[in-house]
Amino acid sequence: MVQNKLFTANYRRKREGRTNYRNRLSLLKSKQLRLVVRRSNKNMLVQLVKYGVDGDQVMATFTTNHLKAFGWDTNTGNIPSAYLTGLLLGTKMKGEKAILDLGLQRPMKGGRIFAALKGAIDGGLEVTFSEEIVPSPERLSGKHIADYAKSLKDVTSRFSAYAKSQKDPTKFTEHFESTKKKIIGQ
Repeated sequence: MVQNKLFTANYRRKREGRTNYRNRLSLLKSKQLRLVVRRSNKNMLVQLVKYGVDGDQVMATFTTNHLKAFGWDTNTGNIPSAYLTGLLLGTKMKGEKAILDLGLQRPMKGGRIFAALKGAIDGGLEVTFSEEIVPSPERLSGKHIADYAKSLKDVTSRFSAYAKSQKDPTKFTEHFESTKKKIIGQ
């Protein structure tokens, strides 16, 4: 941080709007592992991070692209894929205690961030949370996607990626359950 009589510059990451140091400090004071969940339009990133003096140490990291190894070759930017990514991390880091780190993302009740949190908890990670923020089991399993596909006359216009991978979007929940069993049974 540069200081002189006239001007004091803030930290670079704060100026860029990439880090809220007040929130980060409160998370670090808890001295627990952090469950870092970040989202983009097409992917989710779920990490378990430990604070270190020399810098944060990433203990485990998974993205929705890791689901391809378990047969998930459909959309990776939805609630079921976020849940499965969290489940994958939870099964790998079973028994660890963590605290949720959202960063600068705005939390939205029933969103993908909390779907990933629910997946990590179902996988065996210990995180305190409120049940009212988590999506319903129907949304986690993708029932809303299958119902929407059933209501359409021309499924291929909206679900062209599913058609390319020879998946039937009306049977989305079966695809979700089979991938979930593969992740749990590894």
